[in-house]
Amino acid sequence: MTIRAQKLAGLCIVGAVLLLAQDWTTATSLPSVELSGLTPAQTATVLKLLRQEGCSCGCGMKLAECRMKDPSCSYSKGMASVIVDAIRHGKTPAQAVAAAKASDAGKGPAEHNQLLESAVPIPVTGAPVRGPASARITLVEFSDFQCPFCITATPQLESVLKAYPAQVKLIFKQFPLDSHAQAPLAAAASLAAKNQGKFWQMYDGLFAQQGRLSRKGVLALAEHAGLDMKRFVADLDSADTKRAVDRDIADGEHIGVDSTPTLFLDGQRYNGPITLAALKPVLEGELKHPGAAAKAAAKPVAR
Repeated sequence: MTIRAQKLAGLCIVGAVLLLAQDWTTATSLPSVELSGLTPAQTATVLKLLRQEGCSCGCGMKLAECRMKDPSCSYSKGMASVIVDAIRHGKTPAQAVAAAKASDAGKGPAEHNQLLESAVPIPVTGAPVRGPASARITLVEFSDFQCPFCITATPQLESVLKAYPAQVKLIFKQFPLDSHAQAPLAAAASLAAKNQGKFWQMYDGLFAQQGRLSRKGVLALAEHAGLDMKRFVADLDSADTKRAVDRDIADGEHIGVDSTPTLFLDGQRYNGPITLAALKPVLEGELKHPGAAAKAAAKPVAR
């Protein structure tokens, strides 16, 4: 789902709730904008800038407005973070705004007009993998267990792995969207299961819920998988697990992931339908003429 489509859908769904929300022009706190540690004067400066500067995503809203009305927007979140950090370190308002506009978030979403974009390095060390280590093609998926588009894509990716059992492997990266309330819980559950060697069993179980996720349901899946429940609950709620999810999100945002599912083929962002029929000619072409740059990008890299 594109960032623009995601915004339109999200704004329609939460429109009635927003009538009751605090006015972004007077709000003293904003979703995912960390103001702790700032002096009162710095806080006032940050809020003023966020109310004045526009978001780079193309929504036409100011940064503060976008944070209130579309908290899943990675662009307003990223720009706000840069502004906060700059003011915290003594930069002037003009310098803070310039830094935000020069950041990856400030550049806004790419058009993604190419079927396969230039390869980028993606940290994958320790990430869950399905498929043989010797596979010639590596697919990296940034996904959200509550996202309806991810739910639809999952059986298609399974079909790809079945069609290319020796040639393709799939690496999963967490990217729970702010707009999906239970997605962080599901992401944590999958990693807690991974600690006991049951990531893919939990992955299958979570997606089988078709977005109807809850803590009670997650615990039932873990028990059904035969996990050590005391250890599972501890890992589910641990700070280490949350940091692991946040690292995946940061990895995705660094390379321009702004929606789910986002798929990379040997490091190249794929912008077509995630179906076996659409992916097959792309995979066949890659198997015949693998790109050197893409192969380099698919190798594990340090964060």
